Amino acid sequence: MSLIEELTWRGMFHDAMPGTAEHLAANAPITGYIGFDPTAASLHIGNLATIMLLVHLQRAGHRPLALVGGATGMIGDPSGKSAERNLLDETTLRHNQAGIQAQLEKFLDFSEGPTGALVVNNYDWFKNFGFLEFLREVGKHLTVNYMMAKDSVKRRIGGGEDGDSSGISYTEFSYQLLQGYDFVHLNKTLGCTLQMGASDQWGNITTGTELIRRLANADEREAKAYALTGQLITKADGTKYGKSETGTVWLDPKLTSPYQFYQFFLNAADADAPRLIRVFTLLSKAEIDTLEAEHAAAPHLRILQKALAADVTTRVHSVEATEAAIAASQVLFGGGDLASLDEATLLDVFAGVPHLRVLRDEMTELNAATFLSDFTLNKIFPSKGEARKMIQAGGVSINREKVTSPDAPVAALQHLASKYLVVQKGKKNYFLVELV
Repeated sequence: MSLIEELTWRGMFHDAMPGTAEHLAANAPITGYIGFDPTAASLHIGNLATIMLLVHLQRAGHRPLALVGGATGMIGDPSGKSAERNLLDETTLRHNQAGIQAQLEKFLDFSEGPTGALVVNNYDWFKNFGFLEFLREVGKHLTVNYMMAKDSVKRRIGGGEDGDSSGISYTEFSYQLLQGYDFVHLNKTLGCTLQMGASDQWGNITTGTELIRRLANADEREAKAYALTGQLITKADGTKYGKSETGTVWLDPKLTSPYQFYQFFLNAADADAPRLIRVFTLLSKAEIDTLEAEHAAAPHLRILQKALAADVTTRVHSVEATEAAIAASQVLFGGGDLASLDEATLLDVFAGVPHLRVLRDEMTELNAATFLSDFTLNKIFPSKGEARKMIQAGGVSINREKVTSPDAPVAALQHLASKYLVVQKGKKNYFLVELV
């Protein structure tokens, strides 16, 4: 199956320049690249869909390049933006590049050979490229009319229906020239003939192919350059995919924990899961068809979402991280061992419940009824009487152990991660009590 055929059945293909399919078929292995913005120290779920384009390129027998935009990241791409971005210094961008490269290495095969992946940084060829030299050698080949016709520019100067009155600076206006020259440089130095990206990058990508064509014509030589874009990942309702209720879902476990990452995919709507499992996993069509049939027979088991969440979490993090996330997920549904969770995972699991802090030294003489009412400022029960009544009815647990008597001492309770108690009131009400 060809690259475009693979992307098409997965719902990932958006568009390609005429001749791209024939070029891929006749010249394997070709070299193709995608640019990544280093304005954050980590990639996110939106980037992951683009990374998968490179993964499929390599699996189809071609060579993937990941370009980290150390130079263009200092300016900022106006595509999809309504305002000017803050510019980052070189030290910050270098730090971000290192984090991004480490993440890319989890998905691509960087071994030596004709299809081995490479990471390049466009700062390396722009840092000594003088302004006048750039204008003379690059800028003169594209007209202002051509550049202003791009949708990303028209929106910012009021030419589109989403236009912004703040306009666009020359800095961001020139971004497409810089990205276009990236393609020129990679075409000359590494024989790169394909640039890929999300569909909103079509304008910038075709600037590169046009620039290669015009420079080649000026030098009276032949040059091949093609463009291919993937579908933007959106939810069934058309909204952009990649954010949770708490914000961006990052690939870095320090920014989005493996548990939160797993939960993000586990909570995918039934209408979204079929597309997401095609985009974010490498499962075959037969495997996905089987999972979808099983899911349709018992939607409440969320078979599709569980397969999706486990697969992606394992590839982004590790098998161990996935197993821990699954174990933590079971905690809220009556399974799993609370004592087995480390502090970070425990806090993730109970991030949405009331978090109370109490003084450890004042608990030594307390009974359960007092602890659950007066001592916790009546946040769990409004009175000792209410606490006693529910305890006697068997409706209160601490750390999954049923509280059998209102007069039971709490000093003997085992603390989770040395300083937490999880109180369950009824079937659905949880409280996390931290001892300080």
